[in-house]
Amino acid sequence: MKPAPLTPGFHAAARDRLRLRAQAAGLDGLLLCHVANIAYATGLFLSANERPMAVWLPVDGEAILFMPELERENAEGTGIVDLRCYPEFPGHVPPVLWMLEEIGRKRVGLDQLEARLLDAARAATAALDLTDHGMLERTVKQPEELALVREAAHFADLFLHRLHAQAADIIRQGGTEQDLMADAMAHARGALLARHRDAFPGQPMGITASVHSGPRAALPHGAVLPRVPQPGETLIAGIGGSLGGYHAESGVTLILGTPSAEQRRIMQAMEACDLAAQEALARGASCQQVDDAALEELRKAGLGSAIRHRIGHGMGLQGHEAPWLAPGDATPTGHGMVFSSEPGVYRPGRDGYRTINTMITTETGVEVPSRFQTDTPIDARVIAL
Repeated sequence: MKPAPLTPGFHAAARDRLRLRAQAAGLDGLLLCHVANIAYATGLFLSANERPMAVWLPVDGEAILFMPELERENAEGTGIVDLRCYPEFPGHVPPVLWMLEEIGRKRVGLDQLEARLLDAARAATAALDLTDHGMLERTVKQPEELALVREAAHFADLFLHRLHAQAADIIRQGGTEQDLMADAMAHARGALLARHRDAFPGQPMGITASVHSGPRAALPHGAVLPRVPQPGETLIAGIGGSLGGYHAESGVTLILGTPSAEQRRIMQAMEACDLAAQEALARGASCQQVDDAALEELRKAGLGSAIRHRIGHGMGLQGHEAPWLAPGDATPTGHGMVFSSEPGVYRPGRDGYRTINTMITTETGVEVPSRFQTDTPIDARVIAL
């Protein structure tokens, strides 16, 4: 399917599915306040900063869109006729409590709420369910959403292909991690905008990235520094791409110069870890079981002490969203779900390794739309200085 902006029909169908979910939970409706849930139900990609927004989806009746007065005109095009605005935040009455008053005393599902408002919200409703039903519905993606994920993965890969091709020249000229990231970012983001800017007006799209080298690669969430990578070091790059609000990731570990036997051994263990995640997901394992199966490959390679995080997370309208391929998440997996697979080996003060693939569960197994690792086998993941 060709990637295209989600249509009003898609969002109307999403609202219908959410209504059915509310009905199955014995609720009168869902009050969705999380920005990703609002985008899913309405097509409205908008952050009103501290000012709350929400959409009310009753089991019976028409939807209501709640917004601050400042954003009134931004509600156009959602297909929701009933728009109600409050004057300003924080207001004499907190906006979420005002919304509950407008709805009336009902059995309400509410996806997020400040703890300080809990007692008042309970008093304003016949029953209050704080389950995030919007997130639960978003877990399984529709074909239109998956088309956007696949295309986002392509542009994350494009960053890595540029980095792989240009890093040697940039480093030889004294280029730093920051220079490497800026060059590949300009290339990938420019290509994304050239292809999709006109077709996706006003919708989120972009590239996020990190590049770390040497001992800094053991701290992949740290700042990208004006540091020149050195021969013999690892260089890790983690890339997120988004299109039409939907996210995908791709990432790789590159070696500066000829890989040592130890570096190759670790990268092979990480590849086995990634494949184990895919195989467990294809079997329909639970989220926690996928994590266990994948990370066991690193433990078998004697790298258990270098594990710092889960194997992956869900992706969609958020770059990181539930369910989590992690201890403690027993969510069953199934067709239409999107996850990252992120084997990581971190040895502080020495080096770090991480790769990232995007995985889509299908009726026949697992699809991997991020192609850089497949197209660039381990022995080719070299920056020839």
